[in-house]
Amino acid sequence: MQKTLRTIEWVGARSGALLPGRVRMIDQTRLPEKLVWLQTADLQKIWTAIKTLQVRGAPAIGIAAAMGVVAGVQTSKARTGAALAAEVERVADHLATSRPTAVNLFWALDQMRRVARAGHALAPAELKQRLVRAAMQIRDEDAAMCRAIGQHGAKLLKTGFTVLTHCNAGGLATAEFGTALAPIYTAREQGKDIRVFADETRPLLQGARLTAWELGQAGVDVTLICDNTAAQVMKEGRIDCVMVGADRIAANGDSANKIGTYSVALAARAHGIPFYVLAPTSTFDLTLSSGEKIPIEERAAEEVTHGFGRRTAPHGVKVYSPAFDVTPARLITAIVCERGILRRPFGAALRRACARKA
Repeated sequence: MQKTLRTIEWVGARSGALLPGRVRMIDQTRLPEKLVWLQTADLQKIWTAIKTLQVRGAPAIGIAAAMGVVAGVQTSKARTGAALAAEVERVADHLATSRPTAVNLFWALDQMRRVARAGHALAPAELKQRLVRAAMQIRDEDAAMCRAIGQHGAKLLKTGFTVLTHCNAGGLATAEFGTALAPIYTAREQGKDIRVFADETRPLLQGARLTAWELGQAGVDVTLICDNTAAQVMKEGRIDCVMVGADRIAANGDSANKIGTYSVALAARAHGIPFYVLAPTSTFDLTLSSGEKIPIEERAAEEVTHGFGRRTAPHGVKVYSPAFDVTPARLITAIVCERGILRRPFGAALRRACARKA
């Protein structure tokens, strides 16, 4: 079985006890130079970790938010379950302000709200236990979903294939195994020879810093390329398929992912290369009819003007820095989730996947 890091987990302060506890997660801003673990029970530090991309990737953000709810209320002095449930609502509302695009964040917070509302008649101590178990279940379910995505997605890979990926949708972005990288890991377990080209993914270089590091740690043959090299390697016949993750998938199959994904999809279409989006059903947002309605986060100008730790653009220059773009469903060959490989028409396929038990 592929060896993977547990990117994020809840750690009890005492052996055999979940509470009090803290969130333990990889600080992804320190990679690839150092593997540093951030451990905290401070709500504001967890909010900041999500906002500043110390933890990133839609599933991992959702897990961090769920655990952040627990951290935010575990020392509460509330005397009733109803009072504690009200605190959960306030903490969840605060965490929801950290990042706007990844639907997993809001999905996980809604899960925690439901647990709190359902347990409002319990003693506060018992409700806290239910909350921490719910957060851990979200993490464990994500790990299982990623494994299933790997099993389904590996069917699309033949030995000798080279996969192009953009940003990081591996174990670092999830509970431990990844979405877009999961089929690669699974295919390797099956004895298939798989190689990867990884876009560097500007402006924050998640492909260079994270994907290349993660794949290298796993022993995968990975080649790093600049974002503007993707079309060239496709033209040269070096790429057999593209596999990317998603932060939100609308009801018609339009998929939001890291900025630059849309360009890769256009290049793949021009060269007749299959383009696959891999994500759990928790990333599906059937309340949005199309990708035009997906809120797109805009990042600070400094991420572009100071991309290498020093100023690389003129003072006063205007900057437009969306963190995500939306790939239209017409450019997507298939969407792979834990419940199978979904093909067009995506509207009906996504609804069936959400209605079906895993």
